[in-house]
Amino acid sequence: MDFASEILEKAVGHHKAREILTRLESSFKSRGFSLLKDIDPKQLSGFFQNEHPQTTALILTQLNPQHAAAVLSELGPELQAEVALRIATMEKISPDVLKEIEATLEGHFGNSAGRDLSVSGGAKAIAEILNLIDSSAEKNILQSLEAEDPDLAAEVKNMMFVFDDLILLDDRSIQRLLKDVETKDLSIALKATSDEVKTKIFKNVSERVASMIKEEMEFMGPTRLSDVESAQGRIVEAVRRLEEEGQIIISGRGGKEDIIV
Repeated sequence: MDFASEILEKAVGHHKAREILTRLESSFKSRGFSLLKDIDPKQLSGFFQNEHPQTTALILTQLNPQHAAAVLSELGPELQAEVALRIATMEKISPDVLKEIEATLEGHFGNSAGRDLSVSGGAKAIAEILNLIDSSAEKNILQSLEAEDPDLAAEVKNMMFVFDDLILLDDRSIQRLLKDVETKDLSIALKATSDEVKTKIFKNVSERVASMIKEEMEFMGPTRLSDVESAQGRIVEAVRRLEEEGQIIISGRGGKEDIIV
């Protein structure tokens, strides 16, 4: 999957590649788990009330992030936090365990032939879910993660919004962000990003500033990837801070409050 991701990103860009891979990965999932894709989140959350949090976490990793986010939002605050922590710390699961859970799901939601099973959770899995969950649930889960494991919480936060996701900001939000970003950081950060992101940035600055940034990028020459990632990290931190303060909007975030008019 890592190799496929690298090839696809070169061919169609980061975000299109991620969309294709998400669909591809979902096709690998067990048909038993696929029975859940059309189940109402409230009904699923009711099913999970009597399940062990680890079982709930495992099943949520088999749903697409949007569906998992909707189900997680329906759980109680304490269970939300417990399930999120278990997703974030989950590694490879035995196929035998998955088959047993699949059989239970098939018995409860319908019959379907089993297939080879493989699943992993981890920080990336919960980050994708939290990107789509409503803000109050996200805040509750992140606070609980920070109390339980600060390093893990930081890792999850770093994966929730990456530099290439700047294209999800509307023009007004980009302009607000750039007020808090140093030109040098921006020049370094743009050295290793997609043309889509560069276009988004240059569209929201004056021609003079755009020319200055491009000249600085050329003048600085080869740059260490670690320096680029550090600059991108500082900009991402500014995005998170401004979003928390309600000064910018990240399109595509889930939840009832994600209504833009």
